Amino acid sequence: MAGEIPDLVAQARTGTGKGAARQSRRNNMVPGVVYGGGVDPVSIELPYNELIKRLRAGRFRATLFNLKVEGHDDVRVICRAVQRDIVKDLPTHVDFMRLRRTSKINLYIPVEFEGEEDCPGVKAGGVLTAVRPEVELVVTAGDIPEKIVADVSKMKIGDTLTISSINLPQGAKPTIDRDFVIANIQAPSGLASQKDEDEEDEAAADEVPAMEQTDDAEAES
Repeated sequence: MAGEIPDLVAQARTGTGKGAARQSRRNNMVPGVVYGGGVDPVSIELPYNELIKRLRAGRFRATLFNLKVEGHDDVRVICRAVQRDIVKDLPTHVDFMRLRRTSKINLYIPVEFEGEEDCPGVKAGGVLTAVRPEVELVVTAGDIPEKIVADVSKMKIGDTLTISSINLPQGAKPTIDRDFVIANIQAPSGLASQKDEDEEDEAAADEVPAMEQTDDAEAES
């Protein structure tokens, strides 16, 4: 299940509007706002270098943070928008939404594949293809899974693994209301080509007796 929720340290931002936002950027900060949760929005600013580091680490908008702002109670938040400079593609503003522990949110959760070393299809030369290396789930804010585990130890060449085959954490469910594919075992290209050739040869062989039988029938008539 979910590990420790990471802290995100910010400062309260005095003033609102474009002028205050520009001043934040001049101070090497990125302005932002925290909203939701039934209370008034709070203007904040985050250190530019720290935000860039977290953005480059990935999954920033899919991570639940414990936001710490001096003078305010700690609150769980999730990023809902990162505005960027259209030329430099650098962050210029960040929006966060407050969440209660019982809040339901949509998040992309990574899939971890286990049992590949025992997989008959892989042992036979097949290739494990992760069709969905992460899956969007509806989860509870206070119980976000770090990952979901897909067992491929019994898959053979040509087999597919669907979401219904995975034990999801309690309270989590896919946002897609159908049994979609997570992974499959594909035959190696050489084996697939040989199989196609064999099928063509078999088809040709089946056609010869049929032609001969037709000629015999015509001769008898």
